[in-house]
Amino acid sequence: MAAISTNTILPVKPTQSSISNKGFLGKLYFRKIELSKSRGFKLQQKLIVSAIKDNSNAVPTAESSPSVGRSRVRRHTISVFVGDESGMINRIAGVFARRGYNIESLAVGLNKDKALFTIVVSGTDRVLQQVVEQLNKLVNVLKVEDLSSEPQVERELMLVKLNANESNRAEIMWLVDIFRAKIVDIAEESLTIEVTGDPGKMVAVQRNFSKFGIKELATTGKIALRRERMGESAPFWRFSAASYPDLEGTMPIDSISETTSKALEAQPNLTTGGDVYPTEPYDGFSMNQILDAHWGVLDNEDSAGLRSHTLSLLVNDCPGVLNIVTGIFSRRGYNIQSLAVGPAEKQGISRITTVVPGTDESIGKLVQQLYKLIDIHEVRDVTHMPFAERELMLIKIAVNAVARRDVLDIASIFRAKAVDVSDHTITLELTGDLDKMVALQRLLEPYGICEVARTGRLALVRESKVDSKYLRGYALPIDACSSV
Repeated sequence: MAAISTNTILPVKPTQSSISNKGFLGKLYFRKIELSKSRGFKLQQKLIVSAIKDNSNAVPTAESSPSVGRSRVRRHTISVFVGDESGMINRIAGVFARRGYNIESLAVGLNKDKALFTIVVSGTDRVLQQVVEQLNKLVNVLKVEDLSSEPQVERELMLVKLNANESNRAEIMWLVDIFRAKIVDIAEESLTIEVTGDPGKMVAVQRNFSKFGIKELATTGKIALRRERMGESAPFWRFSAASYPDLEGTMPIDSISETTSKALEAQPNLTTGGDVYPTEPYDGFSMNQILDAHWGVLDNEDSAGLRSHTLSLLVNDCPGVLNIVTGIFSRRGYNIQSLAVGPAEKQGISRITTVVPGTDESIGKLVQQLYKLIDIHEVRDVTHMPFAERELMLIKIAVNAVARRDVLDIASIFRAKAVDVSDHTITLELTGDLDKMVALQRLLEPYGICEVARTGRLALVRESKVDSKYLRGYALPIDACSSV
């Protein structure tokens, strides 16, 4: 009891009646309270003055805050350029899966010997830097770049199938015009719409179309190209003889393709060490690190029954599911020709659209193996059904003011849109099937192609059951022939 201070009894306030009865003692008690209050007030003033002096000598908090801000989680856009080989998609997805990252979107542009991955993932700057270092250690990875802090052109592609009847079809058509979308299929009870734009536009479109009832939804991941700044020197002029004919020392396109092919021929000898050893950069790829138009996708069935099959998978949106799915393909020796991953019509579900070559029998066995996975909800082979297919491509061409008009004229024929213009480049956006993109890219090769970003193929079954591919080769109906 002796250890307790007498100041602890001060909060106990006596009543007025008890103080008046004590007389002189009551006055002394009040005098003690007044002195304690005055001393406490003076002590408080001293503390305030000392705090002000300390703050004047302290370092401002704004300078120390960036250390905290750098550790916050934000969305990163990573571009990975690789020399394509079997199992490369599985290895890249495994780098994120082993660290617990859930890939929000993935777009893969593939051709015969190269691939460009555009990956969107959330994380801190420090941890994402470690992921970039791990990706650089993979064999055949030529370039890894984080585009998050750069000014960029970003686009996504979405195919959405809506419930449409006579009462709401006019309103749907009105919204299609507002968002500059396109209708790719019309049936009695549904409409299939194609939309391209940045991620914010995709959210707005999905929000406005949801009131009509979304039957199916297929989206690609985001693709991005860096915006070229005005006034910069033209670093791509050596690829372009048509755009910059007045410059000396231009390198012919044939020599560039020869250098690239030599690097590709020497590339398999370097892949024997597995996927955990760093690789030296190739001189040939530093000259022409783009996806050329030689993609080699099989469409028609050959004599052995081999053809490209388009598969649509519904999976759970959880970390590592893409690594598990692509592992099924790589362990069985299937070479993925196209891959598009994005959210589906239901929350927590993702849709994977992939193109795999094989016979009908082998693809049927592959579908059975995919159904054994826990996170798989549905696997559908739409190859032998009428379906709408679309791909998205961003292509940057090296042009000056003289050649710009010619490039825009070619783009207008293919209904491509110019999305970025500088004094030495122009970036075009194009949607369509594979043949359309190959044709445009080959026409633009003489001008000099700086960069190409592509998504995989999206496919939705046509409710109208009409596809021009299945109408080719059939004779006209008898009534039509008689009328002619």
